[in-house]
Amino acid sequence: MDKLPKIALPAIFALIVLVILISKSAVTIGSGEAGVLYKTFSGGVVTEEAPLGEGFHLVAPWNKVFIYEVRQQEVLEKMQVLSSNGLEIKLEASAWFEPKREFLGKLHQEKGTDYIQRVLLPTIRSAARSVVGRYTPEQLYSSKRDAIQQEIYEETQKIVDGQYIQLNEILVRDVTLPPTIKEAIERKLKQEQESLEYEFRLVTAQKEAEKVRIEAQGKADANSILSASLTDKILQDKGIDATIKLSESPNAKVIVIGSGESGMPIILGNQ
Repeated sequence: MDKLPKIALPAIFALIVLVILISKSAVTIGSGEAGVLYKTFSGGVVTEEAPLGEGFHLVAPWNKVFIYEVRQQEVLEKMQVLSSNGLEIKLEASAWFEPKREFLGKLHQEKGTDYIQRVLLPTIRSAARSVVGRYTPEQLYSSKRDAIQQEIYEETQKIVDGQYIQLNEILVRDVTLPPTIKEAIERKLKQEQESLEYEFRLVTAQKEAEKVRIEAQGKADANSILSASLTDKILQDKGIDATIKLSESPNAKVIVIGSGESGMPIILGNQ
């Protein structure tokens, strides 16, 4: 009985130490994450091997694991930039990105866990200032937003691609102009719209007038052709036919005396 405590105490102590070592060595990496291993006594950050994947891992207790999210993420940035004529524009843009998994060790070694603040956001701000400075407020407000979005993406992507970051998309969420400039642009756009509507009505009216003129000209040409085809002989024949039909009518008494200049009977009246 006296020996039992002497044997049990070291065992209990060893068990406690073992539990501590396991707790210090166990690393669980969640879904959509990857781990960068840092070896304290053998080279520091591991860059030549693939990062640790999802699941449970055991590492030496004196080493460390830095966990990164490797699925697509979004970061929103609000900034003030200048247009081509020096007016201050408020721009709100977001970026869809993810760290390049195969270079995660390099990213951690050279940029660190706060790579978004160190690399990505400053690059977006720089690209936005460069691109917006090429356009007038009117272009920013109306016709060039898609072009601006694409140009910001291209300029940002060229820089961050070499910084172990994969940029998937840049979205311009909002462009805010000074109120007086916005109102002036809206008035101008309204006037341009009204002008286009007036021009459309004018062109439509001109087309309708041309249509009426063509139809009238067609009728005049047809009458001219018809008049040219009606010779005196044809008119005389048609007059004789009409007179015969009239005389044969049971409801009419026709008195014919003399003749017209063309030899046609002259109808004086009926009873």
